[in-house]
Amino acid sequence: MVPPGGVRGGRPRLGGHGAIRQPAPQPRRKKRVLFVCIGNSCRSQMAEGFARAYGADVMTAQSAGMSPALIVAPLTKQVLEARNIRIEDQFPKPVQALSDEPFDVIVNMAGAPLPVSAPRVLEWAVRDPIGEPASVYESVAAQIEGLVMRLILEFRSEN
Repeated sequence: MVPPGGVRGGRPRLGGHGAIRQPAPQPRRKKRVLFVCIGNSCRSQMAEGFARAYGADVMTAQSAGMSPALIVAPLTKQVLEARNIRIEDQFPKPVQALSDEPFDVIVNMAGAPLPVSAPRVLEWAVRDPIGEPASVYESVAAQIEGLVMRLILEFRSEN
């Protein structure tokens, strides 16, 4: 015998056209990050490369130098290429050229006061590998990769 009101006792069916819909997730706003070192030839270029390769979903990365070099150091490119990070479109630029742009975070690897500001400034003590052997570039790249990954994970956990 079926109870009055059917098997469900008058309760609405689940799923289908009567289901509760969750609102679509809001797209997260990417953080604007500026990596700064002295020559914008090694450390900040590495950081920008890692940030673009690994964190493009949560940040827009740029780099600059306090006193920019003429070229990106060949060992910087070599060390990053070994990690499948391509930076051939990157070039040294002065931090002053980006002073009018708004950044959420500035990462200072220059070890000196910066002529630009942001709501958050991080100081990363990373050895400058310029003029050093490839092994130093390798260890600096590994350190920067780890720091950039922590920053990316922090940004991802905020949303």
